[in-house]
Amino acid sequence: MNVVVTGLGTTSPLGGDVASTWEGALAGRSGVRTLDNDWAELYGVPVTFAGQLAVRPEEVLSRPETKRMDPSAQMALVAAREAWADAGLPEVEPERLGSVVSSGIGGVWTLLTAWDTVKERGASRVLPLTVPMLMPNSPTAYISLEFKARAGAHAPVSACASGAEAIGMGFEMIQSGRADVVICGGTEAAIHPLPISAFAAMQALSKRNDDPAGASRPYDVSRDGFVLGEGAGVVILESEEYALARGARIHARLLGLGMTGDAHHIAAPEPNGAGQTRAMELALERAGLSTADVVHVNAHATSTPVGDMIEARGIRALLGAHADQVLLSATKSMTGHLLGGAGALESVFTIKALETRTAPPTINVTEPDPELEVDLVRDTPRALPEGQIAAINNSFGFGGHNVALVFGTA
Repeated sequence: MNVVVTGLGTTSPLGGDVASTWEGALAGRSGVRTLDNDWAELYGVPVTFAGQLAVRPEEVLSRPETKRMDPSAQMALVAAREAWADAGLPEVEPERLGSVVSSGIGGVWTLLTAWDTVKERGASRVLPLTVPMLMPNSPTAYISLEFKARAGAHAPVSACASGAEAIGMGFEMIQSGRADVVICGGTEAAIHPLPISAFAAMQALSKRNDDPAGASRPYDVSRDGFVLGEGAGVVILESEEYALARGARIHARLLGLGMTGDAHHIAAPEPNGAGQTRAMELALERAGLSTADVVHVNAHATSTPVGDMIEARGIRALLGAHADQVLLSATKSMTGHLLGGAGALESVFTIKALETRTAPPTINVTEPDPELEVDLVRDTPRALPEGQIAAINNSFGFGGHNVALVFGTA
């Protein structure tokens, strides 16, 4: 069964919706800035910047909504409402509508704030809704409530691959006949002193406190770690038959899904990138495509010294001689790394790239790694070819989770 994308939604460090986020990406604008807080002085937090939302959820949602939801669910709901409206407000039977929206970490703000309350004010002052707010499935649950999605409400958790895996699960729900329409994506709200301190302790974060906008540098020889970001991305998937029957506008087609596990290390990727390459191969095989059909890759590329080149070598090995005709974009250079929301936001970018025939730029790459043997789109957008074309979105996560999605033009 063919699956198409009919709706897009996001809230990100570049903008409060898809239009402003895509405009910011094409302009090569960084959404990363110094945090307006005293965490460094109070707690000794070593990293003082992140990719914060351009538009806060409380500017969009009602006060009762923000009070009963963790920021991760708030962001997901903002993106879902935009995606649903963009899809034309589909009229679908609740039993044929699904929700798959993931978070890599869950309601960390709710959890840690509740613990502070216990320590400072006593257990009796903990909010009654604390557990529903901190659950990793809270975003998908609230979205299922909002849109009456009764075909299933799921939240696969696979660290930084969670958002992409959620879209893959939505794809499979439709292909298996469980649903006609699925709201799917990812969200994360983890710009908090504890996650920042923990990632910094792993030597995973960039420490360019004096240059926040230039800190995320995928493939640059001076890259020193990823930049934490926040936000959500949501896509509406439908069976092609259902979408055509209701006269829906189609942004793109979701053609293939590949998922593998490294079984190598709890955090580090397998050094040869075999699992990553196999995920891309499986996605293309499921799509019925060859590497010659691929013109664009939105790379996972987090700006870590080791991870970037493992993926780049895998892409080059996959594409072979055709690699010279493929444009590579690393959009985390502008948004930072949204963790569980990354694969979903970057799916939106991949879909918009196909729809507009434009590959977004990678910024902050002043000296590309000499091992990079793929055509990296730097600083300014590049045109994609006409005709039926395909693009890959890669998402990889701690624990060895590898997800590749193949999208095609409508």
